[in-house]
Amino acid sequence: MNRRSAQCLLSVVAILYAKGTFAQLIAPTPTRPWHSKEEREISMRLAADHQPSWNVDPEKVYTLPQLIDLAERHNPETRSAWERARMRADELGIARAAYYPTLAASVLAAGTRQPALIGEYFHPQTIALVSPTLHVDYLIFDFGGRSGSLDVAKANLLIENVQFNNTHRQVIYEVASAYFRLLNAKGQREAAEISLANAKTVESDAHGRLRNGLGTRPDLLEATAARAQADYDLQATVGAEKISQAELATTMGLSADTQFEVESLAAIPIPTSAVDSLSEEINRAFQQRPELLADAASIRSAEGQLKQARSAYYPSVHFAGDTGWIRGYGQQNLYPGHYAGGKTWSADLELKWTLFDGAAREKQVAAAKAERRAAEADLHARRDQIEREVFTSYTNLQTALRQQQAAAALLTASLQSYEAARRSYSLGLRSQLDVISAQKSLAQAQYDDVAARSQLLLQVADLAFRTGDAIQMQPHITKP
Repeated sequence: MNRRSAQCLLSVVAILYAKGTFAQLIAPTPTRPWHSKEEREISMRLAADHQPSWNVDPEKVYTLPQLIDLAERHNPETRSAWERARMRADELGIARAAYYPTLAASVLAAGTRQPALIGEYFHPQTIALVSPTLHVDYLIFDFGGRSGSLDVAKANLLIENVQFNNTHRQVIYEVASAYFRLLNAKGQREAAEISLANAKTVESDAHGRLRNGLGTRPDLLEATAARAQADYDLQATVGAEKISQAELATTMGLSADTQFEVESLAAIPIPTSAVDSLSEEINRAFQQRPELLADAASIRSAEGQLKQARSAYYPSVHFAGDTGWIRGYGQQNLYPGHYAGGKTWSADLELKWTLFDGAAREKQVAAAKAERRAAEADLHARRDQIEREVFTSYTNLQTALRQQQAAAALLTASLQSYEAARRSYSLGLRSQLDVISAQKSLAQAQYDDVAARSQLLLQVADLAFRTGDAIQMQPHITKP
């Protein structure tokens, strides 16, 4: 009875254990969120896993090349791409190892006791053996199977290496884009501060004219409203600058609240023209874009797979051999036992040739050919995509050049108009509304000038990204 109770108890425990092990695989109902022990364990692990971080000098003024260098050193994406390239390099080593023989050592120890039929009686006998052996196996020839595998491994390594370069290209572009957007936000904030100062000056002039009996109360109210609007616009630019600062920091792998200084937009030379023609930019992109190089390497990989598939139609020659030593003990019935030992060896030369496999080899060859054709089509599609990207970027750059020149001219004209309106207003030749209108036009021209310069620099970075110039050891010197 006790044994039966124990068995029942064990059965209940087993059922409860199984229920706890396999329960709650999905949400119990579709009406509530899913929560489980596994989710809590993952959450705790994520909380304990601290994001890698690094520090910048908050007092230093960083240039774009310095920030790009820091981002390439600390960005986790470059580390991930590098590790994948290392993995492909190891796979290449595995493919090369197929050209060498494999050598294995083993030790066999065995003992048996069986009856042996001698005459009309069974006589029990005992045999114990110990045999250390060295085994060698070598594929001598296979009509391209190993070389095809080596070609695939080389192509895959090349693909990962150029993808590693492409990761750097992406990081450089993301940092440059965030950097120029931050310069634009800073420039907009500085322009808003200048606009607020001008609005305060106009408001002060209105106060003075009202005290001297030369102005009216509505003029002062209009100037006050313009000053309040300028202050409102300034606060918006301050918030936008903080967001742009956080965007650049997170792009570089820093926390969003990291503070550091960057150079002013006014300190960066503005290009005046694009020296290279569109065809030169496109041709250089065809030679430098990592994705295009990766597509070309994919064709090599497909050709290696095709070589492997075709090698299956031919025989392969293998060699296998063993050498070792054996030591044994034997005893039969009541006779005394004896020890014996000696060297052992064997050698085999084997020719393997698959004569029929249900058309598997034919399908493998067909699949490899289709893979190669698909890789070739991908290469042509990529060329079309790159050409479109470079054309669009080059056109945007030309547009940005013209817009920047127009914005600079507009700023000069608006500044002159504002100063002339103030002088005429002081002489009583223009109204307060004319001065406020000129001040608003000047503020808008300042915003447009900053935006045009930032956009031009951003388009220069975009064209360098589209052509692949950003990751070249010797950057193209004819860039604008």
